[in-house]
Amino acid sequence: MKRAVIEIRDLTKIYLMGNNEVRALDGVSFDVKENEYIAIMGPSGSGKSTLMNLIGCLDTPTSGKYILNNQDVSELEDAELAEVRNREIGFVFQTFNLLPRTNCLANVELPLIYAGVKSSERHERAAKTLTRVGLGDRMDHRPNELSGGQRQRVAIARALVNNPSILLADEPTGNLDTKTGEEIMLLFEELHRMGNTILVVTHEDEIANHARRIVRLRDGKIERDDKVENPELANLEINVTPA
Repeated sequence: MKRAVIEIRDLTKIYLMGNNEVRALDGVSFDVKENEYIAIMGPSGSGKSTLMNLIGCLDTPTSGKYILNNQDVSELEDAELAEVRNREIGFVFQTFNLLPRTNCLANVELPLIYAGVKSSERHERAAKTLTRVGLGDRMDHRPNELSGGQRQRVAIARALVNNPSILLADEPTGNLDTKTGEEIMLLFEELHRMGNTILVVTHEDEIANHARRIVRLRDGKIERDDKVENPELANLEINVTPA
């Protein structure tokens, strides 16, 4: 049986809005096993962004437990959370968040710089990861010389370069056209097959249906937690030609 990378128990997040309390999350509990591919869905105000911030160690819960790779990160200080983020979590954002004046290789190297990896090893690991996402011939290009799909591939390479425990993607196709978005989701499919644990936060059914499990939130609670059976994905031929 695969071990749990994430264990969440009775997680609650309360925000104060004037004199009112807003329960963004209200007693959420679930596990994420190694190599799971999960979509987190819900309407606006459901708590999915709050949950993503907690899973990504960008915020701390009001109460409850969050265990990441056997470490309780629920009550860590900001500096400790930053260390966990860089070591354990690879982020992919809707807006790519690339440095515009540096090339692809330098963008992908950033997490390795924060981790204190030596220059020669940084170059090698970043180059291998760019090749892995189909951009081995674009390493010297800057973001403004790439298409939207290629920029997102650079962002995915940056997220993967530290071999994180989980890949956390927030609306990863939100700034892409439909065809390019589908190509990026096929890349996620390949990464899942290669053993990566992936969580995608999305409001789009088409994106969520690429996952193997969908956790649906409403009013800060888990409304449904369903396995996804998709025989089309099981027989899919993956093509990593850059979008």
